[in-house]
Amino acid sequence: MTEPNPFLAPWDTPFGLPPFDRIRPEHFVPAFEAAMAEHLEEVAAIGADPAEPSFANTIEALERSGRALARVGNVFGNLVVSLGGEALEAVDTEMSPRLAEHGMRVSLDPAIFARVDALHRQRTLLGLEEDQMRLLDRTHLGFIRSGAALDEAAKVRMTEISARLATLHTEFGQNVVHDEKVWHLALTEADLGGLPEFLRDGMASAAAERNLPGYAVTLSRSLIEPFLTFSARRDLREAAYRAWIARGTHAGEHDNRPLIPEILALRAERAKLLGYATFAEFRLADSMAGTVEAVQGLLAEVWEPAKRKAAKERDRLLAVARKEGFEGDLAAWDWRYYAEKVRQADYELNEAELKPYFLLGNIQQAAFDTAGRLFGLSFTEVEAPAYHPDVRTYEVRDADGHVGVFLADPYARADKRSGAWMSSYRDQENLDAPVSPVIVNNNNFAKSDPTLLSFDDAETLFHEFGHALHGLLSKVRYPAQSGTSVRRDFVELPSQIYEHWMALPETLRLYARHHETGAPIPDALINRLLAARGFNQGFATVEYTSSALIDMALHSHPAPGTIDIESFEREFLGSIGMPAEIGIRHRPAHFQHLFAGGGYAASYYAYMWAEVLDADGFDAFTEAQNPFDPATAARLRTLYSAGDTRDPMALYMEFRGRAPSTAALLRTRELVD
Repeated sequence: MTEPNPFLAPWDTPFGLPPFDRIRPEHFVPAFEAAMAEHLEEVAAIGADPAEPSFANTIEALERSGRALARVGNVFGNLVVSLGGEALEAVDTEMSPRLAEHGMRVSLDPAIFARVDALHRQRTLLGLEEDQMRLLDRTHLGFIRSGAALDEAAKVRMTEISARLATLHTEFGQNVVHDEKVWHLALTEADLGGLPEFLRDGMASAAAERNLPGYAVTLSRSLIEPFLTFSARRDLREAAYRAWIARGTHAGEHDNRPLIPEILALRAERAKLLGYATFAEFRLADSMAGTVEAVQGLLAEVWEPAKRKAAKERDRLLAVARKEGFEGDLAAWDWRYYAEKVRQADYELNEAELKPYFLLGNIQQAAFDTAGRLFGLSFTEVEAPAYHPDVRTYEVRDADGHVGVFLADPYARADKRSGAWMSSYRDQENLDAPVSPVIVNNNNFAKSDPTLLSFDDAETLFHEFGHALHGLLSKVRYPAQSGTSVRRDFVELPSQIYEHWMALPETLRLYARHHETGAPIPDALINRLLAARGFNQGFATVEYTSSALIDMALHSHPAPGTIDIESFEREFLGSIGMPAEIGIRHRPAHFQHLFAGGGYAASYYAYMWAEVLDADGFDAFTEAQNPFDPATAARLRTLYSAGDTRDPMALYMEFRGRAPSTAALLRTRELVD
């Protein structure tokens, strides 16, 4: 007997959570089809309304439409990356172009656009509130940027481009997951020289998950980076590093290199149809940065100082390496290994000494409690259906009651997408009735008992939790303005500013406790940790900024369809003076931010843009001489809760009291000569 499709009935679950225990891959296609049909009926009714267009019967009606489709899409979009597997990937391959075509059908509906356009032309006469005026402006702009004002032939082509891009994005992401899933480096006890206990435990768990004896390095960042940091075997470091950077480049059905020029060419064609010379110009026209020149100016401001700092770091690494008998030049698989030795020598600090104090559960609690002190939130674990045993579910409350639900999915799995991210199963809104958010954080920590984090891992957890708070604290009327639905170069501010609280001495003293003894991290170790914050920042800045620069170059190329991506990468990195011993953080063939979706295309710079804001913004707490200053925290909560109801720079200046400055960024990265 076929199980009833849970998407075709109301959910009687705690807090309205998806009934994960009843959802099966085969439910999605019929659920999508029913939801798309319902959405088209809703849109047709709006377009056929005989009444004159009004904000209520057009813009608010559009906001009410597509709720069933959003429900199905949110669940599927999360499960396909968090849970993965062949069945969900097959649905993704089938549905991604169909969903793209559906979205374009709505965006290019002439009756709808005529109503929205008529309202936009008379917007100053409508007596709208601020959030409504912004929603009207942004809705109208969305239709324009989708091609609603183009002629019929161009609209057809825009739809074809959208569908093809959806297919290519899906294929690109699945290829990277495939390469990460199939590769491993099996090791025996004899191969473990230099590896600390926590890494051995993680590698043993990875081997057991793959039914292998002994130990295994996989391409999970939580294993590969510490392996490159600690392994005394240069040959094994090289093998692991080469596999890491080769993702997406293996000839055959999982090769991403042929996909990139087609993706770039389709994006460029879409931009030209809309009147822009390049895709970068199109993308940045709707950003805080505004222009390609503004982005290039920001990246240039840090690139040369970062290279100078990295050169000094390289010389220090080589000095240590020479003492150990190393000859020749450093390679990319050597940097982390010798950087760790320099950190031990210059700061008396090593990862193996730090890591026993960073227990996953304690750091998650630190993130919760920080939100409590800043924003008055509490997090209580509750029993609820989950899509995987790793997932923990928390009710979030404040003084006024229920705020939302937070799901934590911390561990790496073979079918799970790599990286770390926040997403939502349901967005906050209050159009017809209060709707609370359901937010999820995914990380890819190596699972072991106990699960110990590096300090970088701890900051990543805080980063993603900052995104989660952006979704949880949302207090808007309209779904389209909820939470993280903001411009790309603003969305990273709430996440990046939250990282600062992880590095506070008082946070470390309270939550960084030895996993065996429970003893707090010694003050002397805290002092050495904080003194080393600027250590290796030349490397980190070069690694990141090179990726942002190649993103802009690819999306500004005059004929991207002609690109041979490996030649382009090699020549571009040579032209900017990329240090040979530092690898670009994301090679194009596995650069999922750019090519497994369009969200960060011509926008990878956004992390640096937001870092200007977060470094400058946290200075507001420093100036108040209290990292939990109530007045400053209240202004920050306003920024988190506003979603897209206001211009982001206006929101920032209301919080900070002035425009941002790059001085704090250059100071925190220690890039000032």
